Amino acid sequence: MKILKRILIVIVILVALPFVIALFINKEYDVTREIVVNKPRAEVFDYVKHIKNQDYYSVWNMADPTMKKNFTGTDGTVGFIYHWDGNDEVGEGKQQITAISEGERVDMDLKFIRPFDGDAHTYMATKDTTGGTKVIWNMKGYSNYPMNIMNLFMNKQLGGAFEEGLTNLRNNLEK
Repeated sequence: MKILKRILIVIVILVALPFVIALFINKEYDVTREIVVNKPRAEVFDYVKHIKNQDYYSVWNMADPTMKKNFTGTDGTVGFIYHWDGNDEVGEGKQQITAISEGERVDMDLKFIRPFDGDAHTYMATKDTTGGTKVIWNMKGYSNYPMNIMNLFMNKQLGGAFEEGLTNLRNNLEK
């Protein structure tokens, strides 16, 4: 009976621990990565402001080449909406261009529908720098308790996807 009681206590602790940890984790996340592309800023910006070009550099778009895509509006302009519905890895959601500072920055809102519900804000910015154009990719969002425990891994996971995507972007533009 003592052994059973100890096993039960260990199970309760293991189940409760993530919930306790999540109480102390920030609910907001903010991930940024950057890369230098050896091309003029105008050319780089014109590429990144078009959401359809993400098919050629975004790891999420590449993860499911058969995902369903719907577009509303004119790509590269404020109000353009991209809706995707893919496999379990990429899920379902939509991305909308909300602001453009021509030649500098494109802002987008993301609405995740599946596998989890959530909202995020992302931007891609370009700046002149030695050796070409610096491209900055950022995403900010909020995770409700207890899902905010995932924020412990957000910088590594999301940042890694940004790094891979930015490398793909650079390789595509420097061909």
